[in-house]
Amino acid sequence: MVLHAAPKGDAHLPDRAVERARGGNKFEKLKLQKDGSAMWTEIHELAAILRDGNTSWDAIDADDIDIRLKWAGLFHRRKRTPGRFMMRLKVPNGILSSQQLRFFATCLRPYGPHGCGDVTTRMNIQLRGVLLEHAAQICDGLYQLGLTSFMSGMDNVRNLVGSPLAGIDPLEMVDTRQLCHDINDMITDSRKGRPQLTNLPRKFNIAVSGSRDDFAHTHINDIGLVPMAHPQTAHIGFNVVIGGFFSIKRDAEALPMDVWLPQSDVVRFCETVLLWFRDHGDRKNRQATRLMYMVDQLGMKTFRDQIESAMGAPLQRAVKGGPEYDQPAERRNVLGVHPQKQPGLSWVAACVPAGRLETADFDAIAHIADKYSNGEVRLTVEQNILFPNVPNERVQQMLAEHLFERFSVAPGRIMGNLVSCTGAQFCGLALIETKNRAISLAEELEKVVHVPRDVRIHWTGCPNSCGQVQVADIGLMGCPAKKDGKAVEGVKIFVGGKIGEGAELGEKVADRIPATKEDLIPKLVDILVDQFGGVRKDT
Repeated sequence: MVLHAAPKGDAHLPDRAVERARGGNKFEKLKLQKDGSAMWTEIHELAAILRDGNTSWDAIDADDIDIRLKWAGLFHRRKRTPGRFMMRLKVPNGILSSQQLRFFATCLRPYGPHGCGDVTTRMNIQLRGVLLEHAAQICDGLYQLGLTSFMSGMDNVRNLVGSPLAGIDPLEMVDTRQLCHDINDMITDSRKGRPQLTNLPRKFNIAVSGSRDDFAHTHINDIGLVPMAHPQTAHIGFNVVIGGFFSIKRDAEALPMDVWLPQSDVVRFCETVLLWFRDHGDRKNRQATRLMYMVDQLGMKTFRDQIESAMGAPLQRAVKGGPEYDQPAERRNVLGVHPQKQPGLSWVAACVPAGRLETADFDAIAHIADKYSNGEVRLTVEQNILFPNVPNERVQQMLAEHLFERFSVAPGRIMGNLVSCTGAQFCGLALIETKNRAISLAEELEKVVHVPRDVRIHWTGCPNSCGQVQVADIGLMGCPAKKDGKAVEGVKIFVGGKIGEGAELGEKVADRIPATKEDLIPKLVDILVDQFGGVRKDT
């Protein structure tokens, strides 16, 4: 089905990049045939045709519906829920208004049990169950409310991650809110879509940290901005780390670029790196096209020299902190009630088990936000929700609301640190069901073992690691397994991931463990006892 003369994918590529794309993988050829930005217009035409009953979703070109619509944030779930889409948004710094939350509920309500949402590990929202005939209206509504879904999938930059405590943190070094919005506006042309940045060689992640806690996880992003005061001027800028990512073939921590950026240069630096990556990145092997591979090929000095040349000015070398940096800062847990730097105000952060939100939850959260936090809610990379600017004298009244019976501000040390990807319920790539299993096993673990500290358990359905198991204390990754000679869902187990300053990736310690309670609970209890100070409870 051809709706109109769509733009080709070579419009903004230099000749050398076009040649690499022509000899590249099948996705590069697909992008050359028609640029993903075409879907920003075609989504309205497709929705109208479907509403008029002139065609059905399965008559639409498969490349459009399964691949190119991702440029508009629409991910077709052909394998699990054919004809329905997950819609991924862009929520810079994870900040939402009650009006936006109510809009999400309005979008999902017509879908009944098919509709729900997820808080993601990038401070983002995914809406599930969306029908294509409604998608254009949702896109328009998002734009009117200051959001977008454009450029949130495929070879684009993912949601801008910042600090969930931006502007309210007593230990804040940088308020990340404006920077995240400015970078997002640069990438998306203020949410309208920017074709010049739609045809990257692969996806790209950017994180802006606001304190030594590194709530943004800079070490697993393609560009990580780590706040640091300049020793001569005391101005807070950023040391840059480059190249962090997870994939089926490789996991890599970001490397120091030996660059310090003043805040005024951050947006231009990010744009320069993105354009350089667009023009120079490899387009042949899709599993070896992330930024780190280019750094490997060139070496960090040559890579830095090329970015300096593209910026037209030398970059300042990275700076070091004072003696207080001799030991890594202990990363705080934001859950619970905590005093803000503003006298008389607190933030209240609640656990959303595995990040899953039903349609009614969006309305309920919006109601609480309007009543107690000036209509504002924040998301965290741990898939939880945070209400800022709550008057201290109203905290107890707030905690008595029904919402906090489901979303506790004082969950267990395991449940309160649970993270999970979508899993096989919706995602066709997942090898196992994750969210419900993660919640069930967390509940069971808290019944049988006491742990003296927070233990972060992450679940991911496949090696793409959307659940980021490598940064967890204990990570469980879906894989095939056998039990009693029969094929069953299984997991690989990772242990030892660290976050914040001194971050490290965990290591695989077990493989092909059947993902059943009777097999996993004893294994996890042993790990909790042996490595995390756990104590078995009396049975």
